[in-house]
Amino acid sequence: MKTRDRILAAALELFNQQGERKVTTNHIAAHLNMSPGNLYYHFKNKQEIIYELFLNYEETVDGYLNVPVGRKLTVEDKLNYLQKVFQGLWEYRFIHRDMEHLVLAEERLHARYRDFFRRCQKKTEAIYQGLSDANIINIEQGDLEGLALNTWIVVTSWFSFLQCNLLSDADENITLDMLKGGIYQIFQLERPYLSDEYREQVQAMQEAFIPKPDWL
Repeated sequence: MKTRDRILAAALELFNQQGERKVTTNHIAAHLNMSPGNLYYHFKNKQEIIYELFLNYEETVDGYLNVPVGRKLTVEDKLNYLQKVFQGLWEYRFIHRDMEHLVLAEERLHARYRDFFRRCQKKTEAIYQGLSDANIINIEQGDLEGLALNTWIVVTSWFSFLQCNLLSDADENITLDMLKGGIYQIFQLERPYLSDEYREQVQAMQEAFIPKPDWL
């Protein structure tokens, strides 16, 4: 692995474990048994590392939210989208855990995130339109846009919700299974729009694959 990639991997690990604010470039260098000067050769400051990690996260999510060409969406597609997005959220959890601080600290990241949000919103709307075209949900355009926005709000705020309600700052108390509880909530948002043909199947999928956490 190239030195630049090792720095990014170490930073991501430390940011996820400890929170971005608690980790300095010196911590990252020490974690890699590397001199700070060597790290600064590749990244002049921590903000550059954060920005690069966000670009990686952005690319990951963009790849997850594409509607297939040449066929209708299926119920399995719907679950697959959610599982992949929450997996990406877990792998880059420091970003949404402290998004307000990160974007306010650097206008470049703030502008990039705004564009990312708008793109994700449109892609989520396209997914819901695909589900509507496949008669999995019945939804009007105005409700579709609102559902897409509410879905994004749940995805991006779920980690913070868990932290506040578990009354802990420590990541080790939050697991991937807990994070996937957010998928259950998105299913709940969609329930009023399910078509009769698919209602039982989707609700069974919700209960069987993503059970509601009993600590909520």
